[in-house]
Amino acid sequence: MYDFPLTGAQKSFLRGLGQRLDPALKAGKGGLTPAFFAELQNLLRANELVKLRFTGGADRKERAVWCAQIADEGRCVCVGATGHTALFYRRHPEPEKRLVALP
Repeated sequence: MYDFPLTGAQKSFLRGLGQRLDPALKAGKGGLTPAFFAELQNLLRANELVKLRFTGGADRKERAVWCAQIADEGRCVCVGATGHTALFYRRHPEPEKRLVALP
C-alpha cells in the first residue's frame, strides 16, 4: 500500500486543483482490469493527480470499494470521491519532476 500521509489542508488543496480537471480515466462495466491499472500508472507518473469517472451504474458502496482497491493496487491516495468521480494522487519520486506543489 502507498503510504503518503496528507493533511486535511493538502487534500483540500488537491481537490481544488481537481475541480478544473477533466476525467482522464473511466472505470465501468469491465471492472478494474490490468489494462486499467497500467493506464492509471501512466497517468499518475505523468500528472500526479488523476480524476476518474465511474460509469456503468455502480452504486455508492461499490464505488467506495473500488476507490479503496484503486488506491491500494495503484499505489496512490484517494484524495476525494463525490458522486461518480474520484480523485487520486501520487507524488513523483523525483523532486525536480513534481508538478503539484503541496502547501
